[in-house]
Amino acid sequence: MAAISARLRNGGAIAIADDALAALAAALRGSVALPGAGAYDEARTLWNGMFDRRPAFAVRASGVGDVIAAVAFARRHDLLLTIRGGGHQIAGHAVADDAMLLDLSPMRSVRVDPIVHRARAEPGVTLGDLDRETQAFGLAASTGINSTTGIAGLTLGGGYGWLTRRHGMTIDNLTAADLVTADGAFVQASAAQNADLFWAIRGGGGNFGVVTSFEFALQPVGPQVVAGLIIHPIADAPALLRAYRALAAQASDALTVWAVLRAAPPLPFIPEAAHGLPMLAFAVCHCGDPAEAERELAALRALGTPLGSALGPQPYVAWQSLFDPMAAAGARNYWKSNDFASLSDELIDSLVAAAQAMPGPECDIYIAQVGGAMARVPAEDTAYPQRDAHYMVNFHTRWRDPADDARFVGWTRDLFARTAPHAIGSVYVNFMPEDDEARVAGAYGANMARLAAIKRRWDPDNFFRANHNIRPAG
Repeated sequence: MAAISARLRNGGAIAIADDALAALAAALRGSVALPGAGAYDEARTLWNGMFDRRPAFAVRASGVGDVIAAVAFARRHDLLLTIRGGGHQIAGHAVADDAMLLDLSPMRSVRVDPIVHRARAEPGVTLGDLDRETQAFGLAASTGINSTTGIAGLTLGGGYGWLTRRHGMTIDNLTAADLVTADGAFVQASAAQNADLFWAIRGGGGNFGVVTSFEFALQPVGPQVVAGLIIHPIADAPALLRAYRALAAQASDALTVWAVLRAAPPLPFIPEAAHGLPMLAFAVCHCGDPAEAERELAALRALGTPLGSALGPQPYVAWQSLFDPMAAAGARNYWKSNDFASLSDELIDSLVAAAQAMPGPECDIYIAQVGGAMARVPAEDTAYPQRDAHYMVNFHTRWRDPADDARFVGWTRDLFARTAPHAIGSVYVNFMPEDDEARVAGAYGANMARLAAIKRRWDPDNFFRANHNIRPAG
């Protein structure tokens, strides 16, 4: 190994001697990956193709001992440390130029206890990994909607998906976690042990330590759910979304219906003449009794004259991966997001007009209704604060050519600005792009002061800062 230049936490650079890197590598069960190696490029690659960053070197961790060694090394040399789990975060904080990268993606163990309905997952686990292990026992954790998403980032930001209305957010089902803190100590956090830290990591992101294991409560789900898509022409969207908000308000906790505005993909149940044209899709998942699902879905099926539909019983693991092709790694992505208490007529009209002027065929606007069990958790019980039943609306642009950056980003920002007067001010932190740091305080609302105080206790000099950062109080 040769000496390399690495970025200091507070600016500037330091030369890391080759013998120091060799000693670090010898202490690991995993490996140190340097520029030029295949493992280095694998470690630094993120889902969002907007980011092509080159860290000074990467530690590819195989276990807790490697994480402790990596944190100690970064602390000893005062290096800027970034943490990569699944690498799926829209803001790209997991990798920084010239920083030290701690890559947790090799840590992908899942252990399910079907007797007590618990699962332990390491931080490199994807939702697909977890789903396949838990569904072997007819169980599931309440997580997100893409099988390629990493469990670590999803959980630390809150986590919501098809099971949220019935079983709560991902953080509501987190029962314990193991962490390596800023001083290199290994600690456990739960309601009974280090309760303040446990509170903070349920929504507070990676600000408080490196989580090396998550323990989740599991719920009986599947192995089949009633799920699928109903596709409508965009011309019918204004009336249909007004009807949808009435149906959504009456839905049982078992039923989740999200509305998606985008170009129609070439699915076999959509007429070929409609492929590529703007559409409204209702994405449906009922995780309860199939007979009850059919009764409850009758009103939704009766709306309008669909272009096509594919809605019925299917394996839960298949439904969880259905949208993966539309969110595959490598494309350029830019998101803006807002929370809305309701879908006003004015908001609906703005969203439909924007959908008819999307800059590219891979863009979408999705409207996710949350509530149910999630809304019955008091706002002060977890770091994630927005517990009222509401709609999370994500403006998602996706394209391939860097020359198109200004056009796609501009469309998203413009739509965000035009709809902001209807929003309630909060935002789901996992949907915040890199240039949204000014919204961190709004994301946590009344919980921000408590988060800053806990940050001061566990990370007083802001060692973990490559994130949507919560600065230590004082």
